[in-house]
Amino acid sequence: MFRSLSVALVLAAASGLMPVSAAAGLSSAAAVGSPPVAGAASPLVASWGASPVAGVGLPSHASSGASPTPAPTVPDGAAGPVEDLVLPVEDIIGEVESMDGTESEITQGKQVTVAVTSDVLFALDKWQLTAKARDRLAKVARKVQDEVDGGVVKIEGHTDDQGTDAYNRTLSLRRAQAVEKVMRGLLAGSGVTLQARGFGESRPKLPNVVKGKPVEENRAKNRRVEIIFTAKQ
Repeated sequence: MFRSLSVALVLAAASGLMPVSAAAGLSSAAAVGSPPVAGAASPLVASWGASPVAGVGLPSHASSGASPTPAPTVPDGAAGPVEDLVLPVEDIIGEVESMDGTESEITQGKQVTVAVTSDVLFALDKWQLTAKARDRLAKVARKVQDEVDGGVVKIEGHTDDQGTDAYNRTLSLRRAQAVEKVMRGLLAGSGVTLQARGFGESRPKLPNVVKGKPVEENRAKNRRVEIIFTAKQ
């Protein structure tokens, strides 16, 4: 009988149903044939610290299959801080060009740039405005009056890559000054300040030469005067 009990205890300890220390205590008691002392705690109770479930010898949570650690719960009405997601937004650049390509308008944020090619404003290598040029500038001036938000209206002259840098800077400045003079009269009372500058060939709109060959269409668009102003919201 004691031998059978010892074997059973060894199997129980090996299968994890009973702590090894408890199995060893019972096995020793069985071997010497001494009954447990009256009032002494059972080896199972002493080892596990709780009364075993009837007939099994497992803690209550193990026999029921329940998790010993309850899942955390979120109390009702709990709220955490919420931060705004801020992403950079770049201005969208839009360009509108006339059918003949002699005038274009670029909008970037509140800045508006109206470009008129020099070929419709001046004769070759000249800075005196033609009669047609005055009509074209009058149209631009009306747009500025309707949309400008005050401040400075920039008038900037540009050339293509033909000629020397010094010559092109002088020509572009004189053309910008000629446009400024006319626009000053057209914008009288608008509360704006006009500023004329010449950049020569340093700021081409398009490449003058592509794959080693000059592109005359691009050169024509680079020869231009730009009127730049800040528009109302």
